Amino acid sequence: MVIKGHLSDGEAEEYSVTEAENLAVWLLGIKTLRIQPYNLPSLGSYDVKIRIKAVGICGSDIHHFKNMRVANFVVKRPMVLGHECAGIVEQVGIQVKFLTIGDLVALEPGISCRQCQLCKDGRYNLCREMKFFGSPPTNGALANQVVHPADLCFKLPDNVSLEEGAMCEPLSVGVHACRRANVGPETKLIIIGAGTIGLVTMLAARAFGSPKIVIVDIDDCRISLAKDLGADQIIKVSSIMQLLC
Repeated sequence: MVIKGHLSDGEAEEYSVTEAENLAVWLLGIKTLRIQPYNLPSLGSYDVKIRIKAVGICGSDIHHFKNMRVANFVVKRPMVLGHECAGIVEQVGIQVKFLTIGDLVALEPGISCRQCQLCKDGRYNLCREMKFFGSPPTNGALANQVVHPADLCFKLPDNVSLEEGAMCEPLSVGVHACRRANVGPETKLIIIGAGTIGLVTMLAARAFGSPKIVIVDIDDCRISLAKDLGADQIIKVSSIMQLLC
């Protein structure tokens, strides 16, 4: 099989790979991506191998692509991007009892140490030793296959697609925001920004019972989508207003 890999400037290259070879999209430099082989670790007793079928593109992926960094997280060597993902179980470790080959799953992209006090308290998302897909130096999920801890793979219901499964990670941000804000039937909200996180926060807030949601953005397309998804009121502000804020 011949794979054609594309660099960001449009140049193309061809190289041969075997059908079994795992490929991934590697970030090699500023605005430079290339499809290259990705050697996976061996399957552990409590791991599963997932064939990735859907990956969302997060703002952090864009920052890494454009600048090779997000705040203090700096890409210092080639890295695979992507952390919003879902796929199909292809292989299970010998100790995995609750997943089987063929299951559709959403992946929790953060692998914590599981030993610190934060992990033991159930606040593993704050673990200082977190290894997070697509955040340097940890490779992400924009690949044919990944190996991942089985208990961080969540089986999707029959009525949830793989594309929707890849949205579980950003949706969790909206759910967390609503929980922290104690959103309920008497909570009226204004959401600043109608990007992906703003929109899923709006949907979560509606599910939490919020009776009125106002959403604000500078982009016509985004606020129009917010209206289509159920915003009670949309407000467009100018880019000048954005600068002042």
